[in-house]
Amino acid sequence: MGELTTSPTRRFSSRVENYIKYRPGYPSAVVDTLASDCGLTEKSIVADIGSGTGILSELFLKHGIPVFGVEPNREMREAGERLLKKYPNFTSINGMAEATSLANNSVDFIAAGQAFHWFDRIPTRKEFARVLQPNGWVALIWNDRHIDTSPFLCAYEELLHRYGTDFEAVTHRNVDAAAITEFFAPHRSTLRTFDNRQVFDYDGVRGRLLSSSYAPEPGHPNYQPTLDTLRTIFDKHQTDGHVEFTYTTVVYFGHIHRH
Repeated sequence: MGELTTSPTRRFSSRVENYIKYRPGYPSAVVDTLASDCGLTEKSIVADIGSGTGILSELFLKHGIPVFGVEPNREMREAGERLLKKYPNFTSINGMAEATSLANNSVDFIAAGQAFHWFDRIPTRKEFARVLQPNGWVALIWNDRHIDTSPFLCAYEELLHRYGTDFEAVTHRNVDAAAITEFFAPHRSTLRTFDNRQVFDYDGVRGRLLSSSYAPEPGHPNYQPTLDTLRTIFDKHQTDGHVEFTYTTVVYFGHIHRH
């Protein structure tokens, strides 16, 4: 596997359109759980850290909840601004987890969707504690793609390990239970999980793959072999011209220590 040659704030610049079209959303049960367990309401203020193109932000906005979307990557941030311009209670911010530029004690909830594994955790925890209201909540959310629940998903995972430029280095699976426990300590976090799925034709699978930060890009020697292999495994495993991606949506939520 290659070295980390692109900074986290720039890795997705060339992948925005595929990200918008092909990345999975989050079940509405995420908001329902934060409402029932943490008191999330339309009067709550949410900061979506690493908001990207606004996938998680829109989940809150659809429920009438104001959101500050904090995103360091210009291309991703501007895409989010375009996609969410119909929501007057969305505010886009050029910032990062370790330096959000949000005011002290200014938000009730901090959420991070498919992003926490990019953060520098010690300064991030300090920054979250600064911007949260007393007794504010942090919710860390991922769509955890299943890797072995179908022959297609097994083959897809093998493709990523074979051709991904730095797959093992940057996968969110590097954030294990111990890292979550350490981040929330001395408080405890609560885990909730939900089912999620996407059904794709070949173009959708191709776009889903190319939205990933570790997928080879045009000009890389692995680019064409990756797509050739993807076509082969799609043709082998498709049913009526489609394959299914299944996920477990994982939500850790809790309070963090205020220094």
